[in-house]
Amino acid sequence: MAGVTLRNVSKNFGKTKVIERLDLEIQDEEFMVLVGPSGCGKSTALRMIAGLEEVTGGEILIGDRVVNDLPPKERDIAMVFQSYALYPHMTVRENLAFGLKIRKMPQDRVDRLVAEAARILDIEALLDRRPKELSGGQRQRVAVGRAIVRKPSVFLFDEPLSNLDAKLRIQMRAEISKLQQALKVTTVYVTHDQVEAMTMGRRIAVLNAGILQQVGSPLEVYEKPVNVFVANFIGTPPMNFVPATTADQGATLRAVRFSIPTPAAWRASVGNADGRRLILGIRPEKLTIAEGGEGGGDGAAAGVVPVVVEVLELLGNEVIFHGRAGDDVLIAKTAPRRAPTIGATVSLRFDLEALHLFDAETERRLDSAPANP
Repeated sequence: MAGVTLRNVSKNFGKTKVIERLDLEIQDEEFMVLVGPSGCGKSTALRMIAGLEEVTGGEILIGDRVVNDLPPKERDIAMVFQSYALYPHMTVRENLAFGLKIRKMPQDRVDRLVAEAARILDIEALLDRRPKELSGGQRQRVAVGRAIVRKPSVFLFDEPLSNLDAKLRIQMRAEISKLQQALKVTTVYVTHDQVEAMTMGRRIAVLNAGILQQVGSPLEVYEKPVNVFVANFIGTPPMNFVPATTADQGATLRAVRFSIPTPAAWRASVGNADGRRLILGIRPEKLTIAEGGEGGGDGAAAGVVPVVVEVLELLGNEVIFHGRAGDDVLIAKTAPRRAPTIGATVSLRFDLEALHLFDAETERRLDSAPANP
């Protein structure tokens, strides 16, 4: 097995910069997820690791070998694509065995490896079928099996679940996670779905516009996002943001519709200047309906703001609602029995201990350093 290291890696297509100065160390046996919006460079990074794209600058190491100039077949990797890429005229057995036969592996070993992969993925009953006779989930298992039989040092997954329906995606992401834990193979997984990233990765690397924003465990990234982009991208529904300025020598944070005392944990980072422009961030689950929540009240100084409910999303176990306070829209969660009605005015209370503060100009978290200088 082997880890994967990207050192100051960049990729240009002509004059267009796709990835800029990417530094990332993926540990041996780790499940690392590269996540970000479409066009952020995550698939390009994966393809450079695989050897399907040339590196413009920097180095890529698999184990202790620099692989920049090695062809894909010499990198000891196996890749699973979004499109499955199965041969339609071959049976499942033949699809699994094809790569091994090209390497002129003895037939008895080919049969043994195919049987082992089929058992692990529970596709033994499908070995004599062709791809057109399989469901989407079964095809995905075959694509994963074709990677397993190679016994590579590194698995590379390029958005492998995006073609599946929602229920099957949940099932397959659990199966892939269990498979990686059982095989203990270093895995790099690319997705634009932040739920996949949060539920599957031991660590996640968030990219935007070709620049690495933050690397950490899912909980670290969720609880302490380094900037507004990460805070907005990670989490469903996304974090709420409210413009504010400092007052009373930094002791108060003033938004348009309410003011709150600066939480003690943020006092040093905020400083003593008045008029400093900040962005307040709060997760929807940290906004609660205040007691006597119907009607506005005058609790602005305590971090309670009246909102008019515009949207209700009834999810069964919880209700997500959108409330407007002037130009600001706040998204909150509540229990079904406490669900407000559309058009009602309710008072939302901020959990001040869960507040996030970002500089309005740089959009960076006040207590964070640059993630990829």
